[in-house]
Amino acid sequence: MIQKVYFSREITPQKVLELYRLNGHALDGKVAIKLHSGEVGNQNFLRPDFWRPIIDAVGGTVTECNTAYDGERNTTAKHLRTLEKHGWNKYFDVDLLDAEGPDMVLDIPDGKRIKKNYVGKNLANYDSLLVLSHFKGHPMGGYGGALKQLSIGIASSYGKAYIHGAGDPAALWTADHNSFLESMADAALSVVRYFGGRAVYVNVMKNMSVDCDCCAVAEDPCMKDIGILVSNDPVAIDRACLDLVYAATDDPGQKHLLERIESRNGAYTIDCAEALGVGSKQYELIEV
Repeated sequence: MIQKVYFSREITPQKVLELYRLNGHALDGKVAIKLHSGEVGNQNFLRPDFWRPIIDAVGGTVTECNTAYDGERNTTAKHLRTLEKHGWNKYFDVDLLDAEGPDMVLDIPDGKRIKKNYVGKNLANYDSLLVLSHFKGHPMGGYGGALKQLSIGIASSYGKAYIHGAGDPAALWTADHNSFLESMADAALSVVRYFGGRAVYVNVMKNMSVDCDCCAVAEDPCMKDIGILVSNDPVAIDRACLDLVYAATDDPGQKHLLERIESRNGAYTIDCAEALGVGSKQYELIEV
């Protein structure tokens, strides 16, 4: 099935909201808004002012989960300080989904690599999901977009280690790489199923470094900004972003970002997610 992906080369907070409305999928009930709070020291993450119009319009709650690695977001106390430092609770209601245990477990009986996904238990309080992703490179996944937010992003601290270790949290940094990518696709499937289609995805191709917003020390962006994409399909939107990177042949930074994506086999996560039924790589790019 061909999925619609709305796209604008204009990158403004107001354009994010315009594309969301064009997408035409209103989110009902209590909305979890998953975004990246930004590691302390990172210069590239998209800040509260950028996301404010769409968050205000949707009226949801900004949600995050603790990390599985050392930094300023790996414990509830530190992460709450970081959310305060970066200004998220200046404008928005904020919910650290795994602030307290126990985790909520989502079963994945048909998962390719993992059969369970451990997420912040507060996810149970929400009826629908808005995923606000900053599209960029990633040290392990190759790239970060909607599928990473659905999987690693919504997983609890323990769940992140479980996905990275392909089912063995002790193998956090040593698991077979493709098994880790398969686990991300499995975890994304569990969250998509949990919300049953009550989800919308926004990818912003701005400040595109080879490094993730989880890096306290990150390279500066290497590519020119490309645009905003909105879709109901996380596979389609991530594939469209990769295709836009490949199409930017006149950008001197393209080679550097593609080396990061390809050396980590980043597109494999998209292929695995499609095979699981998370979404479709077949899309129509509707430029606005």
